[in-house]
Amino acid sequence: MRKLITLCYACAALLLLSAPLVSAKELSGKLEIFSWWAGDEGPALQALIDQYKAAHPQVEVVNATVTGGSGVNAKAVLKTRMLGGEPPDSFQVHAGQELIGTWVKADRMEDLTFLFKEQGWMDAFPAGLVKQIGTDKGIWSVPVNIHRSNVVWYVPENLKKWGITAPASWDEFFAVAPKLKEQGVVPLALAENWTVNHLWESVALASLGADNWDAVWAGKLAFDSPEGVKAWELFGKVLEYTNQDASSLSWQQATDMVVDGRAAFNVMGDWAAGYMATTKKFAPGTGFGWAASPGTGGQFMFLADSFGLPKGAPNRDNVIAWLSLLGSREGSDAFNPLKGSISARTDSDLSKYNDYGKSAAADFGKDRIVGSLAHGVTANEGFMNDFASVMEMFLKSRNAAAAAKAAQQIAVKNGIGK
Repeated sequence: MRKLITLCYACAALLLLSAPLVSAKELSGKLEIFSWWAGDEGPALQALIDQYKAAHPQVEVVNATVTGGSGVNAKAVLKTRMLGGEPPDSFQVHAGQELIGTWVKADRMEDLTFLFKEQGWMDAFPAGLVKQIGTDKGIWSVPVNIHRSNVVWYVPENLKKWGITAPASWDEFFAVAPKLKEQGVVPLALAENWTVNHLWESVALASLGADNWDAVWAGKLAFDSPEGVKAWELFGKVLEYTNQDASSLSWQQATDMVVDGRAAFNVMGDWAAGYMATTKKFAPGTGFGWAASPGTGGQFMFLADSFGLPKGAPNRDNVIAWLSLLGSREGSDAFNPLKGSISARTDSDLSKYNDYGKSAAADFGKDRIVGSLAHGVTANEGFMNDFASVMEMFLKSRNAAAAAKAAQQIAVKNGIGK
């Protein structure tokens, strides 16, 4: 009798182990993935879609991408759909206040705490990151990567030809910039408007330091404090060494200026590493080089792309399967080496990453971590939208005090520090 009972338990255990595989194959219908990963960023997304299709072949995956760097166009389309009661099944969003201060606050997202516990992600993701994507009422998205914002890119062979090195500070940059201009080289390549905000945050971090940067977003240091004004003054000086046609260029075209030798440097997130390695086929370390943007050594300004589950998503079960893939080690390590980012997990297989990825992972493990403004970590979309107007005003006037005052006004308006 005991042998029979033991055999029954064994059979039951086998059935339980096989059940998820059977139910996984039973998923059907559609899954609409809404993102801005098109063009050069498409291969990384496709790697995830291929894994999903292999696991769930009966699900039709709709890859709904809206082109535009940093999601500037996608966010406008998403807003129309969310407010119109027609949410996509899952959408890309920068982890942090971009989601929490907008769609979570509007009660349009499902709490994913159950999925984090079910998948063991409370231990797989750094506690600090889980805190950034959650509130006291829940966890709201699944991070698929960690990007670094404060990186300066260059071509080592070009720097050698021009007789310069990558600047560790903005003073070092100002020392070599005139020499570059004399040789017909743009010191710092810049692109369309959102990349200006991207540059600003690295310059402001260098000027303020990590403690004051965090204090600004906590409402403990005013934007129009003497420290805040100095950050705008430094930014204005940096802009003097950028290209005049910036507003007409994409971020890839600004990167191309560096690759082609028309510009010496470009401050851009490490999706530029994915572009140069995956699209351009340049080897990290020889074909292109990198360093922390001037004045930010030892600091890692992070952002994370993530996906959530909107309330009323048409295909909820399919979304949960998608989110489960995104948070897995296998999904993360398929996506990030192509994207130029690193895994948000602590157990990533670094053998699958190139030299840049390994370098970024090492820095993330030891550097001071601060959040990005331009990519949604530190402030909600209301502030970010208003900040675009402040930046336009500054680009026309170059008045640091006025820009700092305006930034403080929109901070108060959008509840920074409350």
